[in-house]
Amino acid sequence: MDSVLLLLQGFGTAIEPMNLAFAAIGVMLGTAVGVLPGIGPALTVALLLPVTFKMDPGGSLIMFAGIYYGGMYGGSTTAILLNTPGEAASVVTALEGNQMARKGRGGPALATAAIGSFVAALIATLGLAFLAPILVKIAVKFGPWDYFGLMLIAFVTVSATFGSSPLRGLTSLGIGLWLGLIGIDQLTGQTRLAFGVPNLFDGIEVTTLAVGLFAIGEALYVASRHAYAPEKPMAIKGSIWMTKKDWSRSWKPWLRGAGIGFPIGALPAGGAEIPTFLSYTTERKLSQHPEEFGHGAIEGVAGPEAANNASAAGSLVPLLTLGLPTSATAAVMLAGFQQYNIQPGPLLFVQHADLVWGLIASLFIANVMLLVLNLPLVGLWVQLLKIPLPWLYAGILVFATMGTIASNPSVVELMLLSGFGLLGFLMRRYDYPVAPVIVGLILGPMADSQLRRALQMSQGDPMILLQHPGSAIMIGIATIALIAPFVFKGLAKFRQDED
Repeated sequence: MDSVLLLLQGFGTAIEPMNLAFAAIGVMLGTAVGVLPGIGPALTVALLLPVTFKMDPGGSLIMFAGIYYGGMYGGSTTAILLNTPGEAASVVTALEGNQMARKGRGGPALATAAIGSFVAALIATLGLAFLAPILVKIAVKFGPWDYFGLMLIAFVTVSATFGSSPLRGLTSLGIGLWLGLIGIDQLTGQTRLAFGVPNLFDGIEVTTLAVGLFAIGEALYVASRHAYAPEKPMAIKGSIWMTKKDWSRSWKPWLRGAGIGFPIGALPAGGAEIPTFLSYTTERKLSQHPEEFGHGAIEGVAGPEAANNASAAGSLVPLLTLGLPTSATAAVMLAGFQQYNIQPGPLLFVQHADLVWGLIASLFIANVMLLVLNLPLVGLWVQLLKIPLPWLYAGILVFATMGTIASNPSVVELMLLSGFGLLGFLMRRYDYPVAPVIVGLILGPMADSQLRRALQMSQGDPMILLQHPGSAIMIGIATIALIAPFVFKGLAKFRQDED
């Protein structure tokens, strides 16, 4: 009952004119960048971080959440009309959606994606509103050892979730942890790894790192591989509205997709890619028209798109309650919170109750805005696909540089931005994930602080980490999650050698 009252109070905050405007801007920007190939919500939020550093925290975070929701939907437009997913989570949508577009049914494909996204996100946001307070009650009882165990799980799962191999993910995480050590140690007051540069005494700015890795790195990478002819989008023929048969074949996949996407997205090791594939496999097995799969089955669009958006809302559960990001966009949103000296976690619901419940309530409003704006404006989103990539990414480079310098005018900051941009380009070039670097920079100092506090309380005895059941279980889970991929890979290789 308390959650209902707090949510109603959150709606009072969310419907303020400025917050409604921020939500609308976020939804429009998110959909636009989701439509553009190669640009996702993580890059857009990273670009806007330096621009919003003097804005109201509540409005900025509401806008970022709108970008997240809009980006998850917008990726389906390119997947259906261009066969080029704007987001990794839209890969499955392209399988059936593009086939529908080739048969002149691009309109119904976009409609079931939009309505399915709305239904699933509505269900998942309700889950967020009622599940988050329960997790908070558990998390407030954590000691330093428990938080350290939780950080280990975050490090391992982020390394395993992002990237083509766990080793590459761990390498990226190591870079982030090293960057997190730079600056003045909060417990001893000693300077670490600053090399006598005063600008580094306060540590590496999360905003500079995020913009460099995501925006500058992506622009350089796209420029380096631009020598190809982009595919032309499919024209939308006929009505965009779904027939009665389309509705009857879509509503069950919407509900099943929401049921698959939210729980997996809410896990600390969640993400949007796994539930979309699970939803597609489920619909293929349950469909009364299995012969249509691979040739334009509407269930293959409805289910994965619902799972995609449900997981987006689910990923906010560990972000808000535990401070753990499970997606690249959530990692950059975590940087957005820290930009205003707000640390997501159990105390967020106590210290910033108005902000967090206003944010949750705004997700409902942003979801309605998505449905109302997207279906009538499909033609506009298709026109965005015609923007020349050199213009687009040149603009990103200028905007990213000016925004970072405006928030922190310094030659050192500009050099760091350039260095992080080059690092982001090299990581993409050699297939290293960039999100673990952000997570390492943000969570690394927290893990360091919690470990040292635990050791201080035990007078230097590391066994305190295993003497408490909660931390012992989490360290065990992290250890298994770290070793398991290598064990499975070794077993697979052993079987291949035997065959």
